Amino acid sequence: MEIARSSRRCKWVTAFLVLLACSAAGQVEDGPLVNGDFETPPSGGFSSGDGFSDGPLVLPSWKTNGTVELVESGQKQGGMILIVPQGRHAVRLGNDAEISQELKVEKGSIYSVTFSAARTCAQLESLNVSVPPASQTIDLQTLYNVQGWDSYAWAFQAEEDDVRAVFTNPGMEDDPTCGPIIDDIAIKKLFTPDKSKDNAVLNGDFEEGPWMFRNASLGVLLPTNLDEETSSLPGWIVESNRAVRYIDNYHFTVPEGKRAIELLSGKEGIISQMVETKPNKPYRLTFLLGHAGDSCKQPLAVMAFAGDQAQNIHYTPNSNSSFQIANLNFTAKADRTRVAFYSIYYNTRSDDMSSLCGPVVDDVRVEVSGSSTVKVLGFGFMLWLLVLVLV
Repeated sequence: MEIARSSRRCKWVTAFLVLLACSAAGQVEDGPLVNGDFETPPSGGFSSGDGFSDGPLVLPSWKTNGTVELVESGQKQGGMILIVPQGRHAVRLGNDAEISQELKVEKGSIYSVTFSAARTCAQLESLNVSVPPASQTIDLQTLYNVQGWDSYAWAFQAEEDDVRAVFTNPGMEDDPTCGPIIDDIAIKKLFTPDKSKDNAVLNGDFEEGPWMFRNASLGVLLPTNLDEETSSLPGWIVESNRAVRYIDNYHFTVPEGKRAIELLSGKEGIISQMVETKPNKPYRLTFLLGHAGDSCKQPLAVMAFAGDQAQNIHYTPNSNSSFQIANLNFTAKADRTRVAFYSIYYNTRSDDMSSLCGPVVDDVRVEVSGSSTVKVLGFGFMLWLLVLVLV
């Protein structure tokens, strides 16, 4: 009898594990979406010339609505050459047009969507990215480099296991073929790093963040996001009307690890975090301040905030290092303290005089003042005295 029960139990466990494995196998994987680069040809092949096809465009792995075009690198419209961020092809959305793709995700988890976008003929173009009911319209008016396109990241929390990622052109131009160009769409499931015992800052090293294409050298822009629960940069929010840049050590100079944040557009590009503190206790904010190795014109400086304290800190170049250690002492006034950074100057690159750049911040820490460092120094001092006495 017991053997029969055990056998039935094993069958139920096996069936559950198989079901779980099948469910996990169906979920979208980190990386490019299916035909996220739009290089898979439609059934009739890529059209040549003006990018238009006869009848509605059938885009492999995507649903389309409205005027959606496949454009090709080097394609001309009037006297303008259309920008294709990567590869040979991209998609352009006309007035109120959209593309969408069904995704299997894990309900309750946070995901970040990375995509590249460029303007065409209108000066005030924007792009709405959504996974209903979550949605955000991203302004494409500001170009952060001279290549004519930028990569962006946007995060959402999955409310169901089956969701739909939608990209829409909300504009209504006189020319219905005007509209943003989209390319290189990817997704990544985000994880909030565990809290450190000696650091109140979450993700202070910026190692957890959106998907970055290995061959993309422009970094990923993080636009305004005031919801810390659904941020492409776990633990942090972008509380200004301009973006900050998420950079990697494959294409930029990063003080520590593989990822960091480059602050752009002066006071218009702010990152912040509310950290847990104990009222009336002294703390020290420390961080690494450096340059991104992208020919950014000096001087570079940040304004660092910790509670009611603020400090202007200039980056002083050192021939032996691309970064320096900066710190700010403060006394907590509440059980949560705001830590924030922005670039003091509006910096541009010296090689093209227009691409936006700025100081790099990495390895942000908030520790009880005098906790570990002072103890170590004190122990060393006592050991030195003991040696003197013995000698």
